[in-house]
Amino acid sequence: MSRAALIEHRPWLLASIVAAVAYYALSDAPLGGIQLMVLKALGVAFLAAYALRRAPGHDGRLIAIVMALGAVGDAAIEVSFIAGGSAFFLGHLVAIGLYLRNRRAQTTASQRLAAVALLVATPLIAWLLSRDAAVALYSVALGAMAAAAWSSRFGRYRVGTGAVLFVVSDWLIFTRMGPIGENLLADWLIWPLYYSGQFLIATGVVQALRRHTPRAA
Repeated sequence: MSRAALIEHRPWLLASIVAAVAYYALSDAPLGGIQLMVLKALGVAFLAAYALRRAPGHDGRLIAIVMALGAVGDAAIEVSFIAGGSAFFLGHLVAIGLYLRNRRAQTTASQRLAAVALLVATPLIAWLLSRDAAVALYSVALGAMAAAAWSSRFGRYRVGTGAVLFVVSDWLIFTRMGPIGENLLADWLIWPLYYSGQFLIATGVVQALRRHTPRAA
């Protein structure tokens, strides 16, 4: 990447990280609800801007939409769990479409097994943790997103891992709704796992798209 490209584009990633860290540090501070909601959304909103600027073609726009819907979900879930979940659900559907458009040409037996495990285990564990039918339905899309990401041509160690971190962060949210209830470990881990997952997904997809599109280099 040229120095000019670094100056032009890396600030989106830097702004995203700063916003995400600031939200995590200030989440218990006596800030106004609107200010904290906006700060929370900015972390992934800046990833959407990064994807829109850096990723080429239709697939680039799709990953930008996925991140934008994530940012909407981050803000909306502070007001309504259903509204926030709906935004994430739509984001998962768009992500599934993106990953299926970019399926890996060949997969090993272990890779297929991992994808099936994500597809099946994600909603099953979500149900066991929450005992909520709506959560289980949402998690079908979540698991399909993770399975499709794992089976896509995008790097598993970046995009696949990011999708798994997203799943784990949601599982921790669901623990609050079921027999386990509120717990300090979940409070500490949900945001770092979620944001790290989104960051890995956005940067992994963008870099892969640029690597396979010569005119974007």
